[in-house]
Amino acid sequence: MSASETAGAPQVKSAVRTVELLEFFAGRPGMHSLADVQAAVGYPKSSLYMLLRTLVDLGWIETDATGTRYGIGVRALLVGTSYIDGDEVVAAARPTLDRLSDDTTETIHLARLDGTSVVYLATRASEHYLRPFTRVGRRLPAHSTSLGKALLATHTDEQVRKLLPETLERLTEHTITDRERLIEELHEVRERGYAVDREENTLGLSCFGVAIPYRTPARDAVSCSVPVARLTPAHEQLVKEALSDARDRLAMATRHL
Repeated sequence: MSASETAGAPQVKSAVRTVELLEFFAGRPGMHSLADVQAAVGYPKSSLYMLLRTLVDLGWIETDATGTRYGIGVRALLVGTSYIDGDEVVAAARPTLDRLSDDTTETIHLARLDGTSVVYLATRASEHYLRPFTRVGRRLPAHSTSLGKALLATHTDEQVRKLLPETLERLTEHTITDRERLIEELHEVRERGYAVDREENTLGLSCFGVAIPYRTPARDAVSCSVPVARLTPAHEQLVKEALSDARDRLAMATRHL
């Protein structure tokens, strides 16, 4: 949901446009021309240019050597880092994430539900480093990840219907793209206590996720990602047991939050 779509108190147009611009750059790494930015956000070119120049002067947006292309600035990184450093759940989860990483030797993620996506808050890299692991701050569709499905399962069916469109984005040939089919799987997630993504977000990678039950519906979850080539039945069982133990530990660590 963009800033201009937020319901509630009256909005100040310049503030809304500033936030929407920052969200544009945050979601599109690299440098962009004024024409490209204008085509995406739809603001009048003259007012867009003035807003970009103000944000450049303040350090929120950067330009290339020509001064004609724009990208996210260093101040956005400082704010993002401050959010992570000050988050009580991230702090409380660190020992459990470290232990889960040691127990499984696989990549571990902590993420938060934000609208129809999950945003990664913390990561522990696999000991079997085969590919770049997900960056903190990255956003992925909730319906295609074990983290997202674990979190969506803590919502009612009607809440999920209101949140997600009928047709969901396809990321791989295995992605569930029908909302009702996803809701059926969420019933299974509730019954077994964990969610599974079998190459639904990334080919060659299976992920297992559990929600942290310190609030209802849950907003945070933890997952373990394993390359399919290394996912034996015995290793899968180890991962599931380690996640169950991690969920119990995280429930205790976050019970007062």
